[in-house]
Amino acid sequence: MNPWLLTTIIVALVVVIVIKRLIGEPVTLRDLFAAPVILTGIGIWSLTKVEELTGTDLAWVTAGTLLGGALGALRGATIQLTGKKGALWQRYTGRTFLAVIASLVVMAGFGVLAAKMGMHEGARPLQLSLGISFLGESLVVGRRGMTSGIPFAPERSS
Repeated sequence: MNPWLLTTIIVALVVVIVIKRLIGEPVTLRDLFAAPVILTGIGIWSLTKVEELTGTDLAWVTAGTLLGGALGALRGATIQLTGKKGALWQRYTGRTFLAVIASLVVMAGFGVLAAKMGMHEGARPLQLSLGISFLGESLVVGRRGMTSGIPFAPERSS
């Protein structure tokens, strides 16, 4: 797939997710997990296309995955969960955006360190980083939602 087209699709997907969550949206399992799973899958697929994937690359990818998931989980802890119209709703808060900024700084530093320590640029797919981060967020929001006693919103029919 054309890298510019893929980047455009990913940026559009992330912008839509952030805008919806900034405004507030009902929490459904599909909305929580579809985008993170798709982005993570694309990221893993991108890794399979790297011609010279080394042990160093895999070690940094693994560490980056753990770090990205943890930072996403931190972000998930800052999301406001409320009951609205008989269902669970989520909304990004100011603290969520502070967590996003902190995550970007930490991951940028991690990326610079990884590159200086020998990680190939192609072994750092943005889609994998975004997918894992959103997955960490979704797992925390899902867990918080389950313990809130407020039912998840019903899935919308497409």
